[in-house]
Amino acid sequence: MSWHDNLIEEDDDIRDILRASRKIAVVGIKDEEHEKEAAHSVAEYMRRNGYEIIPVNPHYDNVFGMNCHKSLSEVDEHVDAVLVFRAPKNIPDHAKEVLEMEDKPGVFWMQSGIRNMDAARKLANAGVKVIQDHCIYRDHLRLIAAH
Repeated sequence: MSWHDNLIEEDDDIRDILRASRKIAVVGIKDEEHEKEAAHSVAEYMRRNGYEIIPVNPHYDNVFGMNCHKSLSEVDEHVDAVLVFRAPKNIPDHAKEVLEMEDKPGVFWMQSGIRNMDAARKLANAGVKVIQDHCIYRDHLRLIAAH
């Protein structure tokens, strides 16, 4: 299997990931004061649709009434996926955190407009599936909620 096999772009693969990934760490999540921003509203949508959200952002103590982790290295429970709302220049640091996790998530998902091929390659080589430049909200609406 080539690392390219872990770069996910096909709808069937994304649908399978959305069905299997029930616990999602959201890096760069925003709190309720930013409810109109995607970094809050997308996570809220996923939460309302049965996903367990683990907030990760050093600027908040809590989001959705839950403890907000300062970094992925503070997350001490298994997560199925890491969803990232950070600028592309920050992706290598978050990818490194994932690669250092003892219990790696199966998926590293970069929201719309976010790509970093070097980080994607490193994650994919480590067996982590990578989705780049996709909105999890839109994909869920299109592939799960609409069916």
